[in-house]
Amino acid sequence: MKVLYHYDVGPWLRDRLSRLATEEGLRVAICSERDHDGFLEQISDTEVLLHNLEPVTADHMAVAPRLKLVQKIGVGVNTIDLDAARERGIAVCNMPGTNSQAVSEMTLLLILACLRRLPVFHNRTARGEGWGWPPAMQDTLGEIAGRTVGLVGYGAVPKLLEPVLKAMGARVLFTKRGERDPANPAWVDKATLLAESDIVSLHIPLVPETRHWLDRDAIAQMKPGAILVNTARGPLVDEEALAAALASGRLMGAGLDVFAEEPSPAGNPLFALDNVVLAPHVAFFTLGTLERSLAVAADNINRLRQGRDLLHRVA
Repeated sequence: MKVLYHYDVGPWLRDRLSRLATEEGLRVAICSERDHDGFLEQISDTEVLLHNLEPVTADHMAVAPRLKLVQKIGVGVNTIDLDAARERGIAVCNMPGTNSQAVSEMTLLLILACLRRLPVFHNRTARGEGWGWPPAMQDTLGEIAGRTVGLVGYGAVPKLLEPVLKAMGARVLFTKRGERDPANPAWVDKATLLAESDIVSLHIPLVPETRHWLDRDAIAQMKPGAILVNTARGPLVDEEALAAALASGRLMGAGLDVFAEEPSPAGNPLFALDNVVLAPHVAFFTLGTLERSLAVAADNINRLRQGRDLLHRVA
């Protein structure tokens, strides 16, 4: 059985994939997400695609007659054409929980980096600009303690963050789609969370009803001087409206691991702002995540070979 891992890989991951091939009796190929021609060639005889971020389209599936499973390395499946997969009888599975620890830690890192304006200090220090900080920045530096953090969603990542944030002295609020959970007194509606939160962090999937969940009107409802953190999906946010709010000082900062267009072009207005902390959609990427993910992938590959029910099937 041929398995194709579609991502750029370093030495550790290459070695781990080689061991997976030996242990499971698989033929494992690797293709960079930037090698579009190579991907079309490799997928033509692939039976299991290990998918990260580069979209898997109906056109890709059309040239992959042997493809039986698209295994998402992660949770969000918005980058996979689910309708095309269903039409062709290709199973699509994800792996909830495997990257929750990594994403929760990255969320905390972005919150702290925004509160302490870490990129600005890094750049000033690297330029040899001396001790201290500009007087104009002094009233923008803060701590988690005493602040209200609004977590949008109540999945694995918010549940990991909640006790950590509380231990650091924060008040934590939640909002989520669907019915209110009466057992959770911290649940509030969207308007309340936006108005009361000093920090808003997004942890919901990208589906049609959540696209631009944080649009211009919602940003206007946020507490003046608030911080936005997004480690979920870029299109949850209206980037143009966010850039305007950050440039005007309406919002104090943003920590962004995801963008409306990925890879995001260099001309993105957010990239020119010194109150934005940036990362290239890597919140999930740790060796721990990869080890857990490959274990789930190996299990599903064996289930596929044995004709058993697949884990976490979404299509």
